[in-house]
Amino acid sequence: MNHYKINYKHLKEEQVKTTPENVEEANQALFNCRMTLPAAAKHCGMNLKEMKLTFFEYLKYHPVTYFG
Repeated sequence: MNHYKINYKHLKEEQVKTTPENVEEANQALFNCRMTLPAAAKHCGMNLKEMKLTFFEYLKYHPVTYFG
């Protein structure tokens, strides 16, 4: 008997619905370097390419902030 049997039904994660609020939170977290790109994409329910495109659009309309 194998005690390390994997239950494959529990490996799938729940799909996150993309909402404007989730996208805004993720973009602000990316802008302030508080979240990585894969984590932000997962937070929004997007893939990496979609998150990159969304973040580049966000950067177009938000000025750079300098901390120092």
